[in-house]
Amino acid sequence: MEIFQQVESSVRSYCRSFPVVFSQAREASLFTTDGTRYIDFLAGAGTLNYGHNNPVLKAALLEYIQQDGVTHGLDMYTEAKESFLNAFQSHILEPRDMEYKIMFTGPTGTNAVEAALKIARKKTGRTDILSFTNGFHGCTLGALGITGNSSKRSGAGIPAVGVQRAPFEGYYGKDIDTIAMIDKLLSDPSSGYDKPAAAIFEPIQGEGGLTAASVEWMQGLERLCRKHDILLIADDIQSGNGRSGDFFAFEAAGISPDMITCSKSLSGYGLPFAIMLLKPELDIFSPGEHNGTFRGNNLAFVTATKTIEHYWADDRFINAVRAKCDILKDRLQAITDQYPEQINMKGRGFMRGIEMPNGDIAAEITAECFQNNLIIETSGSEDQVVKCLIPLIVAEDDLNEGLDILEAAVKKVLGSKKHFDA
Repeated sequence: MEIFQQVESSVRSYCRSFPVVFSQAREASLFTTDGTRYIDFLAGAGTLNYGHNNPVLKAALLEYIQQDGVTHGLDMYTEAKESFLNAFQSHILEPRDMEYKIMFTGPTGTNAVEAALKIARKKTGRTDILSFTNGFHGCTLGALGITGNSSKRSGAGIPAVGVQRAPFEGYYGKDIDTIAMIDKLLSDPSSGYDKPAAAIFEPIQGEGGLTAASVEWMQGLERLCRKHDILLIADDIQSGNGRSGDFFAFEAAGISPDMITCSKSLSGYGLPFAIMLLKPELDIFSPGEHNGTFRGNNLAFVTATKTIEHYWADDRFINAVRAKCDILKDRLQAITDQYPEQINMKGRGFMRGIEMPNGDIAAEITAECFQNNLIIETSGSEDQVVKCLIPLIVAEDDLNEGLDILEAAVKKVLGSKKHFDA
């Protein structure tokens, strides 16, 4: 491992928590060069919802490569892109009665966010974006400017501009209506709030600590945006692709965002791929106005198409996911019930975790998990939430084995009275 310390930039992060060299991966397991198996509760930070080297997707990809299919095509028409558009339209948009244009952005989620911000500003002629406490939207300058976490924003080297910040649901406690607060600020010409171009939110805040927006809050946010003529952007990059128990994490609320950013598990295979869905009336960029060399990752089109056709053509897959959501919820609840005054469960669907009293305790727990062959990370403003991002295809035995390791780690770390001493 010497080469990593010698040559790789110090910005590396995940490898510091998991200082081993991985060589293989299958489904919900990672294997080191010496063959040691680790259960993966990180899943590429939500990029591997369908597991490592999913055999169905791998077969489609290998067949495409073997036939000399187009790999890189800029934004030219290709058979692989056509197949993806047909599959997404038929199995994702039409069954949900969603009418959107699909914009192929650069291959990362932050680029999809940048495209949405640019559209909002161009359409409305306004500059500010309303973003929420603990939100995370990416590390390019525009997306970083609307991100809440100060340590991430400090890397920009310049102040954030074009943003107005607002409290997410529950930020001031469960009894405070943050939508009403924002409505008051936007309605009062002396509040100091200028009308923003758009409001952007995550249905489940991934990096921000797994705070899940309720159906009522999301519906209230949509009403607020319509009342004040503000565009609504749903950042579904980490919470989408089945992670919530639905394809889109806002589906249960029945809302219709003006724009939706999608990435992470969209390709299904860990290949870089992002799109931005936008209402037809917002399709206002001139040709090439938002450009990018890697808008045409045809290998990602192939696996994304296969993912949609295989897993989303009927309800069998998502029903199986929902059953595992219940297992995860029940197991985490059983852990938190043992320490009701100190820890609590966060999240929704298959995007859940346990909030610890502080980040040091959470770090001890994830380190203990790693020592017992479980890969799991933290999130939150102080990294205080132990966060489960488990592949959706995980076998129940592997799911329970990983949760057994997590439970044992929580008991070992919290069993020390030092953590609860006054």
